[in-house]
This record gives sequence, structure tokens and C-alpha cells, in this order.
Amino acid sequence: MSALTPDTLPVHILARATFDAVARARGGAAAVAELRRGQLSKRMLLAVAVRRSLPDDTDFDASCRRLDRMRREDPDRWHETILHPYLDAGLAGALAAQDRGGRPDLAWFDELVHGGPAALSGPRLLTTECDGLVLRLRLADRGPFRTVHGQQPAGVQTADEVGHWQWLLDRAWQVLVRRHPWHAEAVAACLSTLVPLRPAPGGTSVSSAARRAYGAVALSPPGDPVLLALTLVHEFLHVQLGALLDLVPLHGPASQARYRAPWRPDLRPLDAFLQGTYAHLGVCDFWGTESATARPDPRAEREHATWHGYTRKAVDTLLGSGELLPAGRRFTEEMRRALTPSGGDQRQP
Repeated sequence: MSALTPDTLPVHILARATFDAVARARGGAAAVAELRRGQLSKRMLLAVAVRRSLPDDTDFDASCRRLDRMRREDPDRWHETILHPYLDAGLAGALAAQDRGGRPDLAWFDELVHGGPAALSGPRLLTTECDGLVLRLRLADRGPFRTVHGQQPAGVQTADEVGHWQWLLDRAWQVLVRRHPWHAEAVAACLSTLVPLRPAPGGTSVSSAARRAYGAVALSPPGDPVLLALTLVHEFLHVQLGALLDLVPLHGPASQARYRAPWRPDLRPLDAFLQGTYAHLGVCDFWGTESATARPDPRAEREHATWHGYTRKAVDTLLGSGELLPAGRRFTEEMRRALTPSGGDQRQP
């Protein structure tokens, strides 16, 4: 992978205005594009690290050379391949296996490079459009890395199950595009993959994003399209914050301190607490906008009041933690500003 070396990678500088907009959950497609460039560099560095750790003339070496040719000859396919959500987890796992003295199985990498995302995650695609804005998601109902989401993946989806996902997505996308356009544009620019999950015991819907799965959200079918729209916003913000943290550290090393999130019974370390607070900024914003529509969802006012209180309390806890770096404090202060009416109405882009 001669062209993919640390010396040829760009330096990533996130403008202060972009950083602040991301903190307020208003980064939009422009911020997604900047953070995605960081993900490209990260994945190239991981591939170089794995290649250098293996003997020459391996299958991985040949696949890397093929990927390098693809970068020059078919940039669109190269982007789709290197931004496959599970390339990050797969390469990081290979490095960890070698650190333990093992020989990693990298057959999946060869399948991805030669067969594209369909070879690794399945051929099913969900595509929806509203008012000219298109969302395309691969329905990843197979593949070796879906467990990184920490939930039980569903099996291969039947034609009826795929049809139900499409029905939900079509209607959820109308909700996002017409009532939350600032979120819709960012979601369309970032997300590429939807992983079906099994519901929790009792049938409760679950969802998840994973730090090493940029572009993927995992969820079981929610009860209605509005809840799917909400879940896409919530999990997208988890994905976006993970990409930001790859470029800008917001807190110091992990400590023994634990914090109580208003929405959970267990105590959380700071990194997880920050992730939850940021994602729930989006939940608060979503229900606040829903409550202001001409015919508001009956749940909207109650949900907005609940999540606004929870999120504001969590922001205050973060600011008092003593664990935030200067960038993290600025990020959290911008979250607080987004929750304060005098600091700007979150219902506007």
C-alpha cells in the first residue's frame, strides 16, 4: 500500500465554528464531510499498521495493493470500501490478535476488497427519498462484526421483514426531512448501514451505535415511524461524537469516577456519560421540534419536558466533573447553550 503511508495523510484541523456546531447537534452535512475525512485517515493508518505487522506476499498484502489501485482508478468504490463500518473493528481486532501472539484471520478483508460491502454485510439495500433528499442504507443482516454493537443481531431478514423495514423507513424519512431537515441532511451524509437487532426480552425495542463502526446504526424495529426517526437522530449523534473524539480529545484518561445518568439505573464512566448526554441532546431537540408542529405528536410535549430536564442535569454534571479537557469543556458549554432558550432556538438549523 505504497500510497497509503502516514507521510501522505492530511493534517485534520476542525474549525472552531464547525466544532461548536457539532456540539449543538447542528454540524450538518459539512461537519459530517470533515469528520469522514478523519475516518478515512484512521482506516488507512490501521491498514498500514496491519500490513507492516505481517510477512510480505500474504493475501492481505495482495488485497492492500488491490485497494490502492482502486483508490486511483475507482475512487467512489474505494470510499465505499474503506468506509465500510466494520473495517475499523476488523483491523483493530487483527492488531490486537497479533499483540497477543496470534495470527489473525483476515479472510473477511479479502472478501470486502474483492466483493464490496455486499460480500461482508449482505445484498439488501433500503433506499428512500423525500423532497429530493435520499437516504441509502445497507440492511446488514449477516457478517462477522455486528456483535460490536453489544446487542444480539437478528438473523437474515425475510422478504416480509425487509418490506416492513422499508415501510418504516419511508415514513420516518418524511418526518425527518419535513420537520427536522438539519438532522436529515446530516443523517443522509453519514449513515450507510442499518443492522437489524432482536428486541429485548418482552419485546422492547433496542438500538445501539459502536465506536468502531462509523456509519452504522443497529436497532430492532421500533413501534412506529416517528420512533424510528428519533432513533436515527439519537444513534447518529453517537456516531458523530465517536468520529469527533478520533480527532479531538474531550476528556482525560479513564478514571475510577462514576456518574449517575438520569435515564439509567447504573453509574457510568465519564466517556459513556458524555456519549449518552450528547445523544440525548438530540432526543430533547427532536421532541421539542415535534411539540411545535401544527399537529403535534401527543407524546411530544411530555417527552420534551422529561428529556430537557434530564439532559440539562447531565450537562451540569459533566461541567462539574473535573475530567473534561478544555475542548471538552467548550463542547459541553455549547451543549448547555443549545438547551437554553436565550442561547439560540434548537428548533432552527
